[in-house]
Amino acid sequence: MMKIHFRRDLKKYLVVILFSPFIISSCKSLNPAAVPPTMTPPVSYSTANVPLVIPKQTLDNLINQQIPRILLEEKGLDMGNGIQGDLTFTRNGEASWKSLDGQQIEVTIPVRIQGELGLKKGGLGNFFQSKVPLDKSFKPVFVLNPEINSDWGLEIRDFELLDLGGKIELSVLGMDLDLSGIVRKEIRNWASQKFGEGKTLVSFKPFVTSAWDRVGKPFMVDFGPGKTGFSVQPESVKLKEFFDSGQNYNLWLGLNGKVNTHPAEAFPSRAFPLPGLSVNENSENKLEIVLPLTLTYSQLNELLGENLNGKTFKVDKKTSMTPSNIQSSAFGELLAVSMDFFAEQSNGKSLNGKLFVVGKPAYDAATQSLILKDLNFKIESGNLGAQTSIGLKKGKIIRQIEKRAVFPIGNVLEESLGGIQNRLALDTPYANLKVSGVTIIPGEFFPTANGLMVQLIATGKVDVRWK
Repeated sequence: MMKIHFRRDLKKYLVVILFSPFIISSCKSLNPAAVPPTMTPPVSYSTANVPLVIPKQTLDNLINQQIPRILLEEKGLDMGNGIQGDLTFTRNGEASWKSLDGQQIEVTIPVRIQGELGLKKGGLGNFFQSKVPLDKSFKPVFVLNPEINSDWGLEIRDFELLDLGGKIELSVLGMDLDLSGIVRKEIRNWASQKFGEGKTLVSFKPFVTSAWDRVGKPFMVDFGPGKTGFSVQPESVKLKEFFDSGQNYNLWLGLNGKVNTHPAEAFPSRAFPLPGLSVNENSENKLEIVLPLTLTYSQLNELLGENLNGKTFKVDKKTSMTPSNIQSSAFGELLAVSMDFFAEQSNGKSLNGKLFVVGKPAYDAATQSLILKDLNFKIESGNLGAQTSIGLKKGKIIRQIEKRAVFPIGNVLEESLGGIQNRLALDTPYANLKVSGVTIIPGEFFPTANGLMVQLIATGKVDVRWK
């Protein structure tokens, strides 16, 4: 009988002896008193790149809106050969255009010239007072190079009157007059005043400013027990423009900016100013907004405490454990959670101590929760035998903590998703814009000195319907 007991006891102590080095070495590798360097999270950036394709019909309307019905009115215009005229140049229908290459366009404007011609006063002009009516139509052709400048104005960098589009001839007092030269000069002067360098045809600045005032306005997000303010500080606005083979005007518009966080009580009310334009070489339709949300450790203690403080769980059939006094902090790249615990076995033995747990914060898509993975822990207690007994159940304790050390963030994702979609839906005089296919997922987690930061990453595309 004694041999049987001896063998049983020997087997039990052999297990302890065999596992104790592993437990002790594991505990030594995790030093709760250590202070690993705290992480510095990267700067959060947001990017929007929208390849806008302005249809030819929209440009047709835009060009014709900029050409007035009456182009010129001249009184006493010197026509040469002692003849002068009172003339009115009007637009005689819709202007048309076509692109010549990626930058230049050819614009044809139907023009009607009406008025009267007569001799100047003095000499024969005093005897011949009658005037000859003039009513001619022609279609001057211009080559233009439209470009959006750094101040969001559409201007013509250079222009050329390629062809007058008709010959202006008239018989006056028995003389055949070719008025094409003087008419060409007048049309060129008009075009120079309308399209010359530095002349802005359309200013998109009010539209861009209005859109940015809404899109770039700082906003609030509920996260955990409190609210966090965000603003986007633009660092670059990029643009590329060209005509494609379908006569459409392409604008590749891009914006990159740094995302700033603000306390709820120190929240800016206006959008940051936009910088000047630079060249954009990206044709991708892409929206990516990164929101750096931070849970302070006091907030995290409260949230984790709801699932852990005073909650008793079974380590095995004979042992139960009740944690309390949850405290979280950074432990280098890991999140540390310390807690007091009370362990009790069915044979009446119990143990009070402190549990120091470290793990890597991660996102569980299935439950939409912040979790801890790759857990390790150390037990601090005066009873080495009890430490060893609980340490042997390390895997079970880890599984129980993993189940309970969670923080659901699904509601934050849904609220952020709706807020982004509503915020970026714009109804403008030129087009309606909306965001489609938006998804939000947490990116990396960063235990910092002030709290646990998570970067929420929203991605999608921008749809445009031109008016």
